[in-house]
Amino acid sequence: MRRHGFKYRQRQQGLAMVEFTLVLPVLLLMLLAFGEFGRMLYQYNILLQASRDAGRFVASQAWNSTLGKVVLSTTLQTETKNVAVFGVPVDTGDEVLSDLTIGNVIVAPEGTDHVRVTITYTYCPVIGGGICSGALPGFFGNQIALSIPLVATTVMRAL
Repeated sequence: MRRHGFKYRQRQQGLAMVEFTLVLPVLLLMLLAFGEFGRMLYQYNILLQASRDAGRFVASQAWNSTLGKVVLSTTLQTETKNVAVFGVPVDTGDEVLSDLTIGNVIVAPEGTDHVRVTITYTYCPVIGGGICSGALPGFFGNQIALSIPLVATTVMRAL
């Protein structure tokens, strides 16, 4: 009886290697997907913080007490966009996120006493080789787009 059990165990030795070979690519793909998802959430969090900072900046300076409403001058809009992109009211050339430009930021009045800052950013995953304009081939002929648009909006009351 012992001999039979020993032979049975010996026949099972290669099975673990075959199972590992089949499961390893799936596990690696899941690991990379979790990493990319975490990276996307990190970049979205940076965008939200940038829109809040810019919203606070513009809300503290946009109120015109003489007119009793929000007034956004060209200079204030430019400074607000710089706060959203660079973190300060002047262009330092050091963006909070790579490829984030002043053109991605919209500053607009919301009613008579609120201001809205919207930042639109295209997330580009590392898995696809860093090419946002490309796409991965799909299983049924449809391609899977690599770029994901991230939008952060903040509305604040002018002080």
